[in-house]
Amino acid sequence: MTVCGRRLLLVEDEPLLRVSMGDALRKEGWAVDAAEDGVQGLALFRRHQHEVVVTDLMMPRMDGMALMREVHQLSPDTTVVIITAYGTVERAVEAMRQGAADFITKPFSVAQLLVRLDNLCSVRALREQNRRLQEQLEQRYSFGKIIGKSKPMQEVFDLIRRVSMSEAAVLIQGESGTGKELVAAAIHFNSRRRSGPYVRVSCTSLPETLIEAELFGYEKGAFTGAVQRRVGRFEAANGGTLFLDEIGELPEGFQVKLLRALQEKQVERLGSNRPVDVDVRVVSASLRPLEQEVAEGRFRQDLLFRINTVTIELPPLRARREDIPLLAEAFLREFSEQQGKAIEGLDADVIDALYQHPWPGNVRELRNVIERAVLFARGPTITLADLPAGFGSGRAAATVPRGTHRDVTTMQEAIERAEIEAIQAALERTNGRRAEAAELLGISRKTLWEKIKNYRLMVG
Repeated sequence: MTVCGRRLLLVEDEPLLRVSMGDALRKEGWAVDAAEDGVQGLALFRRHQHEVVVTDLMMPRMDGMALMREVHQLSPDTTVVIITAYGTVERAVEAMRQGAADFITKPFSVAQLLVRLDNLCSVRALREQNRRLQEQLEQRYSFGKIIGKSKPMQEVFDLIRRVSMSEAAVLIQGESGTGKELVAAAIHFNSRRRSGPYVRVSCTSLPETLIEAELFGYEKGAFTGAVQRRVGRFEAANGGTLFLDEIGELPEGFQVKLLRALQEKQVERLGSNRPVDVDVRVVSASLRPLEQEVAEGRFRQDLLFRINTVTIELPPLRARREDIPLLAEAFLREFSEQQGKAIEGLDADVIDALYQHPWPGNVRELRNVIERAVLFARGPTITLADLPAGFGSGRAAATVPRGTHRDVTTMQEAIERAEIEAIQAALERTNGRRAEAAELLGISRKTLWEKIKNYRLMVG
């Protein structure tokens, strides 16, 4: 009894061989459809979508290679076995490179063919079982796009479930790269507001002079360049969720206006004195602990009370190392598919290196490492050679620490290193306050944010 299914397409232009093979396969439980060439075989396949195709390589009208390509276009999972004469073995090997599962050389016995089919079916069944198990694992250990089986992440999932169906204001805190935006999205899309809009605002990327206009909107003529009325982010999120990412970066002067809007559930567009009612649930996120910001006089305590009915603390990756293989495998599948590569897994030494790495950039850094590894992979398995140079040396691969002396190979590299050192020095001098660091550097807050993101610098 085969485990591949019950239907097989046999394509062979020699009538005697086609009949004898078909009879033998039917005795073994296969439902066999037989064709005398590729054109006839393709027509049958379009009708029945067979699990297995056994086809001769050299045939009139359409040969086995052409048939295999057509079959895999219609059904990539179909197993194709090539029958070939001794003199065309090289072409059969080429067929395997292009997707054939196996080839068998004439002359052969039906028993040999059956053994090959049983082996192929066993492999297919194992792959299908692994796929189902992986889907079950992901369903069990993920919440939307968030993946984790560790105790800290299971506690996060439990909090998400509990707060999602409420209207409570949620504050998400955690290091850069821990997944704060994913948690905010999970809260919205598992809430009663899921059919309403989900609007994300990066408070760091908004120029200070335009924050109020972006969040509350403005009327035509409110300021130079306001040629028509514009609805703000609060109004755009009406009936849904407004995610204020890096809320700690809001200037102190605007914090009191935000507090008033949250308390009164109303906003006033710039250039208007007529309040607009808004029904918005606010979810906020912060890289730095806002309690510390309150203590140091940079964030209003009354605003903190308003935005954190519930606080979700996201653990850094180094505190949930058992999730590393699960995350790495998920990223491996994502980028393998994206880049069209058939990569089967991670070498044991790679898993060990992933465990040992300090992960200053958390899940975002891990994702970048796997994306790069897939890009540079030379074989079916990710090896240490595919990881970034110096990986595991105790620092993020994309970060150049201040004071590090090494050869500079290009002018661009020298410029990038100088920028990184200047940004790190400014952030150290201002205790991580990006608005002050940007002023010190003579650039805008948005430019500073973009450079921090591009260089994947760990701040805060």
